[in-house]
Amino acid sequence: MGSDSELSFALDLTLDEARRRTAVVEAIGEDWDPVAVLAEEERAYDMLYSGLDPEQQRIYDELVQAGVLPDRTVGRVTD
Repeated sequence: MGSDSELSFALDLTLDEARRRTAVVEAIGEDWDPVAVLAEEERAYDMLYSGLDPEQQRIYDELVQAGVLPDRTVGRVTD
């Protein structure tokens, strides 16, 4: 084999990905409600970003303005 040779190969992971997805769905179970999960996640974020002191609020606002965090101020009472 010379130094100018190239070795190429292909690996199809389609079957493994299908098995992985099936295992995930089985592990989640039949009673999983994605809409309820997302609603709870939103509620958790609301709680996380509520009651910030002025310095925390300033940092949060800077992060929102920079696009690092989503703006969650809809409905927030301001002084």
